[in-house]
Amino acid sequence: MTLFLQAVNNLLSGDGSFRLEGDDAYENIVEWVRVDTPPTQAEVEAEHQRLIAEYEATQYQRDRQPEYPSLADLADALYWSNQGDNTKLDEYYAACAAVKAKYPKPEVD
Repeated sequence: MTLFLQAVNNLLSGDGSFRLEGDDAYENIVEWVRVDTPPTQAEVEAEHQRLIAEYEATQYQRDRQPEYPSLADLADALYWSNQGDNTKLDEYYAACAAVKAKYPKPEVD
């Protein structure tokens, strides 16, 4: 689902829906279904911009995901840690820290 469609859906209450013809744009909404008062174009645009900002602010999470070590590696490391050898667990934590350093979480204003 696009962020525009999510924005419109976020503003609908209950089981309201809409029908869109063409590209994602407010003016292409041709029908509101089970909606007493449709959201205004300004409301949809504001929600769309909020969702875009939220998506951009969490880009670091999507960048990190493919580079983190696997959960299988973690399970193996935890097993060996339980056996008294923390070497693999320390390596796992170091690999996670390296990914976090490569893609830091942005500071919030």
